Amino acid sequence: MSDDTPRMRADARRNREQILRAAREVFADQGPDAPLDEIARRAGVGIATLYRRFPTRPDLFRGVAAEVFGAVDEAARHAAGAEGDPADALRRFMHAALDLKIGSVVPALLGHFTADELFGRERADPADPADPVETVDHLLARGRATGAIRPDVVFGDIVLMIIRLSRPLPGGGRIPDDDALAHRQLDLYVDGLRPTGSPGPTTALGGPAVDAAAFLRIRERVIDDARADVD
Repeated sequence: MSDDTPRMRADARRNREQILRAAREVFADQGPDAPLDEIARRAGVGIATLYRRFPTRPDLFRGVAAEVFGAVDEAARHAAGAEGDPADALRRFMHAALDLKIGSVVPALLGHFTADELFGRERADPADPADPVETVDHLLARGRATGAIRPDVVFGDIVLMIIRLSRPLPGGGRIPDDDALAHRQLDLYVDGLRPTGSPGPTTALGGPAVDAAAFLRIRERVIDDARADVD
């Protein structure tokens, strides 16, 4: 039996990852009321396996949200630790975050978890940033300081664009090559984050400048308001 235990644990871990990946796609496409049978089918597991891993629908909601934010955190830390051009590191982070479809998944699940459930966790290492927001903001500041990023770009210009681009285009179903188109548009956008050859940008940025602190306030309010509506 001991020989089978590692394999069984690996199978269980793989099943969990497949369920979360499938749930992320289904919730992004169909919303939080999507049939769990469809999630199990896409994951390639039986419905009983899904229920063993996630006994209730809210358990699955929290699992998907935690998995998405954990992956965003990992991508941000990887980019921040990379050497070389900060703008290229920022580009890699944005493409990784775009693949997670955060702009489709998280809005679909708002109201089914609290901010504390996702962001109130204790840090394993006190020296680590408390939140991926800090990691991305640090990376952005490094880009501005080295001249790789234009000086008037702030945190919201990065994350809010990822959210916009990761929402599927309208039109009654996913448009063919929608994901590839979003990555193309992201590359165009990231190129626009670089300064021009002049000492400063040729055009001033309009609209509100949502810095990291403002984004944190907005995030908490949106999550808590949605939670209050559900309760």
